[in-house]
Amino acid sequence: MIRSLLVANRGEIACRIIRTARAMGIHTVAVYSDADSGALHVRMADAALAIGPAPVRESYLVGARIIAAALETGAEAIHPGYGFLSENAAFAQSVIDAGLVWVGPDPASITAMGLKDAAKRLMAEAGVPVTPGYLGENQDADHLAEQAAQIGYPVLIKAVAGGGGKGMRLVEAPGDFAEALASCQREAAASFGNAHVLIEKYILSPRHIEVQVFGDTHGNVVHLFERDCSLQRRHQKVIEEAPAPGMDLATRAALCAAAVRAAKAVNYRGAGTIEFIADGSGALNADRIWFMEMNTRLQVEHPVTEAITGIDLVEWQLRVASGEPLPLMQNAITMAGHAVEARLYAEDPAAGFLPSVGRLDHFRLPQTGRIDSGVEQGDSISPFYDPMMAKLIHHAPTRSEALAGLAGMARAVECWPVRTNASFVAHALCDDDVVAGRLDTGLVGRRGDAWAARPAPGAALLQAVARHLVGPLPALTGWRLNAAPVPVVMRLDDGEIVHAVTLDGPAAGSIEPAPRGVLASEAGTTWLIRPWRPAGAEAAEGAGALHAPMPGLVTAVMVAVGERVAKGQTLLTLEAMKMEQAIKSPLDGLVAELPVTAGQQVGAEALLVRVEKDQD
Repeated sequence: MIRSLLVANRGEIACRIIRTARAMGIHTVAVYSDADSGALHVRMADAALAIGPAPVRESYLVGARIIAAALETGAEAIHPGYGFLSENAAFAQSVIDAGLVWVGPDPASITAMGLKDAAKRLMAEAGVPVTPGYLGENQDADHLAEQAAQIGYPVLIKAVAGGGGKGMRLVEAPGDFAEALASCQREAAASFGNAHVLIEKYILSPRHIEVQVFGDTHGNVVHLFERDCSLQRRHQKVIEEAPAPGMDLATRAALCAAAVRAAKAVNYRGAGTIEFIADGSGALNADRIWFMEMNTRLQVEHPVTEAITGIDLVEWQLRVASGEPLPLMQNAITMAGHAVEARLYAEDPAAGFLPSVGRLDHFRLPQTGRIDSGVEQGDSISPFYDPMMAKLIHHAPTRSEALAGLAGMARAVECWPVRTNASFVAHALCDDDVVAGRLDTGLVGRRGDAWAARPAPGAALLQAVARHLVGPLPALTGWRLNAAPVPVVMRLDDGEIVHAVTLDGPAAGSIEPAPRGVLASEAGTTWLIRPWRPAGAEAAEGAGALHAPMPGLVTAVMVAVGERVAKGQTLLTLEAMKMEQAIKSPLDGLVAELPVTAGQQVGAEALLVRVEKDQD
């Protein structure tokens, strides 16, 4: 058995691998960029080594540095996780050439499945059904257009070296083909260094169904059933489940047998996924399911397979890499219940899913189900990496129970000031078509806008917030709990003003004091809610308190407590979102409070400085 393991990845997958390795008594080594020096995976590992600056091309994608780190720390093996270098055959071979154990498939298998056109030809030879299309070498634009016409529109143009939704274009009419081809080729060349494309028939109402396979060095290959990953946004998976809804025993048997043939065709070892596209316009049928591609690594959605089979796939990876046979043969692998996974992203669905970065001043995850997280409260979300923060997984006896349980987990997420997609996920899991199993890869695109809208806090939650805010407000000193209802005026985030009129209802959601207000969480959304005071009340107190508009770094402090300052004078500078902002005095007066120092990281709404108005 491997005794020491370097994990060549970051975030939740690095943490997940470390947990299993340590449970097996394996010494773990983390690698990290400058941006990740304090990251959770670094804190969890037995040892850690820096490998370069924040950009991935200067750190996590530099194979030579990772191998050097393994040799320096005495690690015997390297686990690549997923993404980064996990499907890089040259890196895998370099690991082996350095005398280290590569926790993954043979480099030749990676190469065989690395190019979509070659992989499809290989699968066809192995008797695996493939999507109708053109896989030829002729890349002349006119020739490709002719092939598309013969296949019949709509068609997909796909980069042969593509992945992750990049280098893919849907073309619905001949007049759109030339522009889509040129765009796809440009993206493919920029992303993968290879502009070569293939053309395949676009399946109406497509479902994305994949089969988990596992092989060892003793000639054994098994499957661990299927997953449905049809709920995608722009070809990126959002929610995955196992088994696939509507899959009957005969279709499952045919699909899984095809997946095993595919893995055997490339002498596969370790964990891999055979991805299929299914015609979802009717009932699932083996005659309408075709091979799409193979991922020669562990998948993000592997926990749902672990949940229904009771098998730790990372443990199997480590045992196979150590030369052991598969722990179970096919007839001993069974499944029970249903599991669903959602990816929790640091992004703002209401703002077009823009990534949301910064310090996690408040971050709480649900206490139910399984959670694979790469961050904790107090950590920061970096702009340099994928915005996935955690995975939420719920396993239950039935699909309906699993969906409801996961929706409850999503609603329990609390996060501030970083925005998440938790509310979006909760809405998706409760959608009528999702609940009924009427899935296809376009469903998120059709419903996503409705799921993405940032909700307003409910009346009961506002009542609870009002009780927290009303006491310290001078303007409301006449309020008593049992008195007639009076208006409590509040500002939601930095936007609209909301009113909570009734103050005697039951508490709802989650309430936590925060600078200048409270954090209120409900249904997977967190708001900062502050008291709003009339202009006269603000003037009476003086308007000299300055707070951080967002998480940032205090780069310089120009004044001291007791110093007299003039209106417009720069008091300190704050760096946030790669920009430096001058914090200036709003009035003539004296510096009364200065709780920050240069070099200090501050959260959103933190008090930076307070100036008292001159008394004439």
